[in-house]
Amino acid sequence: MDWSNKSVLITGGTGSFGKKFVEQMLKEQKPRRVIVFSRDELKQHEMRQVYNDEPMRYFIGDVRDLDRLRRAFDGVDIVVHAAALKQVPACEYNPIEAIMTNIMGARNVIEAALDRGVQRVLALSTDKAVNPINLYGATKLAAEKLFVHANAYSRKGGTIFSNVRYGNVIGSRGSVIPLFKEQRKNGKITVTDEHMTRFWITLDQGVRFVVSCIETMYGGEVFVPKIPSMNIMDLAKAIAPECEIAYTGIRPGEKLHEVLVSVDESRHTREAADRFVVIPNHEWWTTDLDLIGKALLPDFSYTSDNNPHWLNVEDLIRMVDTADESGY
Repeated sequence: MDWSNKSVLITGGTGSFGKKFVEQMLKEQKPRRVIVFSRDELKQHEMRQVYNDEPMRYFIGDVRDLDRLRRAFDGVDIVVHAAALKQVPACEYNPIEAIMTNIMGARNVIEAALDRGVQRVLALSTDKAVNPINLYGATKLAAEKLFVHANAYSRKGGTIFSNVRYGNVIGSRGSVIPLFKEQRKNGKITVTDEHMTRFWITLDQGVRFVVSCIETMYGGEVFVPKIPSMNIMDLAKAIAPECEIAYTGIRPGEKLHEVLVSVDESRHTREAADRFVVIPNHEWWTTDLDLIGKALLPDFSYTSDNNPHWLNVEDLIRMVDTADESGY
């Protein structure tokens, strides 16, 4: 894809992912224009001190505001939708707010993209959307479905919509890493369950995967990267090896292991070298499946505890150090 003539907008652009996405866009893809859309004027001001290049634009706005999105999307070619309420406890305590942002906000992004003739829209999702047991996961599942089925509203040659779904992002806000670093000052860290596993991806890997999906999407896919798993005890050893560990038990809405591709989804999922692609199981999907990848074995699932790729303590130390150096 030739990015040089593209106008690219990212919702939630002042977040951890948004800042790394903008950094890569300016360094590598060099699009004609990069637009940051977010609610926080202070974060935009701080970001402007770092990224004030000629192609940069900043829009104050909320994905709940359809009219503002329509204005922001005018002349935009590619939208990356990263805005969301992400904290599980906050979503549980503020359920209507979570629905308004994560579901109705997704609907507004779709409506504005269709109205303004955006070429491609890629939405960020999470492993918590698979077999969700908390409201955050349920809202992201609903948002995924909206972006898949939005393709049925778009005429041939019109806007195409897809999703990226991946696991915990090292160094992002809300990660367990800052908690462990703060707790180690007192010599004790808290772990919910010693058997807990999670998928793990860096911000840089996440951004590069998103860019590659934008370049290859047909519309309707859920792209899942092949990423490593880690055990929470190995992360504790990497960050606070000398600390005492207090076990608190799994919190409400929390899983022992996460899922990126469920057994039910695997029947219409294809495997490529670096990813799985969940194909929309609908009549409007006409792309040759062999172009996407190979079929999976019956009853396949991709979960954080059955993953063939694992991070050890040394791997985690390097990843944490790299995240610290990047400033995220």
